[in-house]
Amino acid sequence: MHRSTGRKARGAARAAVAAATAFSAALLVTGCDSGREDASAGKPSARPAAAPAWNTHPSSIASLGDSITRGFDACAILKDCPEVSWATGTKVDSLARRLLASPTTSSWNYARTGARMTDLPGQMQSAVAQKPQLVTVLLGANDACRDNVADMTPVSAFRSDFEASVKELRTALPKSQLYVAGVPDLQRLWSQGRTNSYAKTVWNLGICPSMLKDSQSADPAAEQRRAQVVKRVGEYNAVLKDVCRRDALCRFDGSVSAYAFTGEALSKWDWFHPSTQGQGELAALAYRTVTAEKHSS
Repeated sequence: MHRSTGRKARGAARAAVAAATAFSAALLVTGCDSGREDASAGKPSARPAAAPAWNTHPSSIASLGDSITRGFDACAILKDCPEVSWATGTKVDSLARRLLASPTTSSWNYARTGARMTDLPGQMQSAVAQKPQLVTVLLGANDACRDNVADMTPVSAFRSDFEASVKELRTALPKSQLYVAGVPDLQRLWSQGRTNSYAKTVWNLGICPSMLKDSQSADPAAEQRRAQVVKRVGEYNAVLKDVCRRDALCRFDGSVSAYAFTGEALSKWDWFHPSTQGQGELAALAYRTVTAEKHSS
């Protein structure tokens, strides 16, 4: 009876020691974890870097693009007229005239008549050499205006060249801003001129055949061809918007592609390029986007 009681006492003692040891270990582990938490609690949490502020009044502009930005057919037939360009013109209330103290010395026009997106990387190289605070791009109509819809620039190639151009700007000039106009609505252009006898005649000379040839035709093949052009222009604009959205200093202007222009805004020589009035309207759209305190494309 006494031996049994002794064994029970010794067992209870061992259990007590084991419990105490486990409790001490738990305290030790808890103490270490608590120490780490306290140390980290005193440190400020990491915060994402603030996006760079958009400058609503840049002091220099380099403009890139195609015949629209060169003012082609705005002043004379089959000639560039950069002095009325929406971007850098001096004889129209252009973006440069609205923003810059000295448009003639603080703006550069590197657009080229006939240019497509594949030409933009080269134009961008010329632009960054001037270190402009703002670069403007209006390009893409010629990628859709081809002899046949099969010849339109593939969307993947369009994206690749645009991304390369943005990267060129951002690498060379990380603080320069980028204004990107949407590709104009070619279907609206067709709808504005298809009942005009002069427009129909000049279009048959080969202006944007993918959209404008056989402008009076309503057969299924013609309607399907025009629908393919509309779809591709929409895809181009989606690319421009997407790439621009991922750059903190880029603004995509969808109002250009959505603008409901009339015949008065088109060249009297080709019913395709903007007239002087049309150039002024483009300038007003761009100015509104560039000078907006906040922007949502």
